[in-house]
Amino acid sequence: MELTKLRGMNEKKISDLAKLGVTSVEELARLFPRNYLDLRKQTLLRDCYHNDVVLTAGRLAGPPQGVYYGRHNKYVKAHIEQEGQIFSVVWFNNPYVEKQLKPGAEYLFYGRVQNKYGQCSMVNPSYELMEKNYRLKGIVPVYPVKGSLTQRSVKAMVAAAVKAVKIESVIPFHLQQKYALSPLSSAYFGVHFPSSMEEIRTSSERIATEEFFILTSAFKYIKGSREQVRLKKYSCTASELVEFVARFGFEFTEGQKKAVNEIFADMKGPTAMNRLLQGDVGSGKTAVALCAMYVALKSGYQVAMLAPTEILARQNYAIIQKYLPEYLSVFLSGSLSAKEKRMIKEQIASGWARVVVGTHAVLVDDVNFANLNLCVCDEQHRFGVAQRNTLVEKGGLPDVLVMSATPIPRTLSLVLYGDLDISTISDKPVARAQIRTGIVSENKYDDMLAFIRRECEKGRQAYFICPLIDGDEEGSVMSATELYEELQNKLKGLRISLLHGKMKDREKDAVMTAFKNGESDIIVSTTVIEVGIDVPNATVMVIYNAERFGLSQMHQLRGRVGRSNLESYCFLLVGTENEKSMERLKILKNNSDGFKISEYDYDLRGSGDFLGVRQSGRFIDDLGALQYSSSSIIFAKKLSDETFAAGWDSALLRSLAMQKYEKLKDVTMN
Repeated sequence: MELTKLRGMNEKKISDLAKLGVTSVEELARLFPRNYLDLRKQTLLRDCYHNDVVLTAGRLAGPPQGVYYGRHNKYVKAHIEQEGQIFSVVWFNNPYVEKQLKPGAEYLFYGRVQNKYGQCSMVNPSYELMEKNYRLKGIVPVYPVKGSLTQRSVKAMVAAAVKAVKIESVIPFHLQQKYALSPLSSAYFGVHFPSSMEEIRTSSERIATEEFFILTSAFKYIKGSREQVRLKKYSCTASELVEFVARFGFEFTEGQKKAVNEIFADMKGPTAMNRLLQGDVGSGKTAVALCAMYVALKSGYQVAMLAPTEILARQNYAIIQKYLPEYLSVFLSGSLSAKEKRMIKEQIASGWARVVVGTHAVLVDDVNFANLNLCVCDEQHRFGVAQRNTLVEKGGLPDVLVMSATPIPRTLSLVLYGDLDISTISDKPVARAQIRTGIVSENKYDDMLAFIRRECEKGRQAYFICPLIDGDEEGSVMSATELYEELQNKLKGLRISLLHGKMKDREKDAVMTAFKNGESDIIVSTTVIEVGIDVPNATVMVIYNAERFGLSQMHQLRGRVGRSNLESYCFLLVGTENEKSMERLKILKNNSDGFKISEYDYDLRGSGDFLGVRQSGRFIDDLGALQYSSSSIIFAKKLSDETFAAGWDSALLRSLAMQKYEKLKDVTMN
């Protein structure tokens, strides 16, 4: 239904809703709250710590004022009175605030607190006029807003949308009865107009169950379409594979052996392999992948190995040349000259090149294979489903092995990798030095820098990671560009380089190559470094504003060091005194198992936040920021299993499932 059908809609509202991804009445009904405010739990600003996120109330002490800084930038500043004290509130890039706030009125404010140098203020909080009846209400939903939209206007529009659309479940009716599922329409009402926190919880679980039922059903449709009889068979024997493993000169761990056996069984099976190989940093995934490549090569086929960056692709290329020297390997990337690309593409098309290693350049239309039968994707979470499928289509129906060093909770593997079989190397990395992890307070900062200088003077190298490229308007988060300038002064004499996502691929590769070759001592970066090159000489990882990162993400960053027998260190710098944040960081400090850390991370943040924060596009954007437990995912899969086991099908379910699967095609993880 078109948004123009709703009463009170105008072009400006429709335009601002489009910025939130809402273009229809149905999507408006699915614009779930990003948070809820319990009006019974308000905090006085004088009692807040720096970076606390709180709900507070105050009277506007005077008219808000727009203040220009720079040539075109403007922020709005207001003062609120709270129990006789005056506090400032600032909004950046939101000029509408100046016209919306009424002097003398009382407002609710929700947002982050700055408490520096004895001055307490709020930056970019959401706000709402404190009406008389609000004092009696318990819970108020908070929606995302853009442009001229306010909380009040969005609530009114969402209420109209929920009443206007027909909300029905696609779960078979007999299963709804069997498991006593509440009506889906009631769950929508419960999340938009809750009477209690318990109603929010149960309604969120019901909606999550519905969404994950559709998603897991989508994976079943996809897997069913892929299970075609294998046309090309492998002649490599188990004894030949055992001989190849001897080339590594070390005994595989039990996890590696199990993974090799599962992959070999798949490759010898009647249908094409679609398998994920996951394991912690240093668990030996590449060695296992080389075994799969050997089986294909020994049987006379071509193999393609895809990596997200040129530097990682070159690293894989060197390893393949070392362990598979008898087969011609070629390297293909966008940085090669036109003449080099043309020659390599001819070698691939003729079948002379048996192993093709490269970046996204392998995916272009004019790269044609003679006999491709195995596709390997390294750090697969950097590739969307569509990119992976592009490579697969070049081989007809090849086997697919994707690898990831990003441990995720077991439950979420059903969501992220539902179309794949999974092999997990759970053994701890071997022959690696333990990484000593510490939480660094502000008064120890200079001591830390002095320690890092001594490490670099010994010939070691260090990573400095920031959550942002440029400074944030709140001024509470360290940015890579700011830190780069600061370290130039504080660590004079050391060679410092800068790396971030806005740089071109060639620039990024040049910076990383120089670091790998020891031409720089320190690299200041955003999380683009997370998937990176193996630099055994790097012994220090520093993470700024560690409270802003997920535990699993920081574990991946920490895995950039400790890649040799040299003692290595990870320093976590925090920008908050919040007790909950500190407890969370202690989990990372005291654990080195990536899978355990991911489970902790999942338990602390919940499914919705875990998926939303970790990805460049919302994987389950339909769920917004609703919090739901892992049991809803497990239950949804159970419902889907029972549905398909009974042979039940529905054109509507198939349509919705494919729409949801389509959303995943261009989604990659950070």
